[in-house]
Amino acid sequence: MTFGESISTCFSKYATFEGRASRSEYWWFFLFALLGSLATGMLGPVLSGLFSLAILLPSLAVGARRLHDIDKSGWFLLVGLVPIIGWIILIVWAVQEGKEPNRY
Repeated sequence: MTFGESISTCFSKYATFEGRASRSEYWWFFLFALLGSLATGMLGPVLSGLFSLAILLPSLAVGARRLHDIDKSGWFLLVGLVPIIGWIILIVWAVQEGKEPNRY
């Protein structure tokens, strides 16, 4: 999946927490969110806040679909609320290959 396809897919599945997301879809959208946050942060805090709010739901949705791809519940995104250790666990899960077959 290319950069543009990933962004298009994530925004077309804006609040779809069902299904699966490939590694490329997740990481391309992550890069888009990072670059968008950096660019809007340079332009001003209000614009940065609006951008972050606009991509919050798609980011959560693609994260849940990514976890589904490795046969984990989307609720495991809450592990990210644990500082440092939770973030490391989510990164390790996000780089794993999808599992076949799985529940999702």
